[in-house]
Amino acid sequence: MGLFRRAEPAGYEDFVASRYREIVRFGALLTGDGRLGEDLAQEGLIAAYRAWHRLGLPDGRPEAYVRQVMVRAAMRARRRRWRDEVPTEALPEASGHGFADQAELSVQVLESLRRLPADQRMVLVLRFWADASEAEVARILGVPVGTVKSRTSRALATLRGSGLLVESSKETS
Repeated sequence: MGLFRRAEPAGYEDFVASRYREIVRFGALLTGDGRLGEDLAQEGLIAAYRAWHRLGLPDGRPEAYVRQVMVRAAMRARRRRWRDEVPTEALPEASGHGFADQAELSVQVLESLRRLPADQRMVLVLRFWADASEAEVARILGVPVGTVKSRTSRALATLRGSGLLVESSKETS
């Protein structure tokens, strides 16, 4: 009797419509790749759909659940040796719709994150983009707080050493 389609869980469609861009951006930052980030977002949203009876409540925190699923999926993916796509040296030209500076900055951020090991990239994204505390990142990744601190330190040192991270506290003359 598969003729009838089940109704969407109440509030799920509104959640996806309002948070999809941010969820995909979170995935892209975690993986260093926009397409892989979209795949992670889909995985997280499917899991949220299945658990919506718990998450759709006022205190259900669906976005936190989706992010947790995405982080776990990214951690599983980094353990795989083979990658089906290889980044290219030359990027396609950015569109000239007034967003060139933002697009260029986004490309630079993704390229910078892509150069980091997956463990360090995940820590930076969770700490500075998702605004999670060191303790929260440690809990999410299942590592000690000291590991979060050392990964953060190494990642920032790598970005500073390569010239990809500019200190905002420096004065311009």
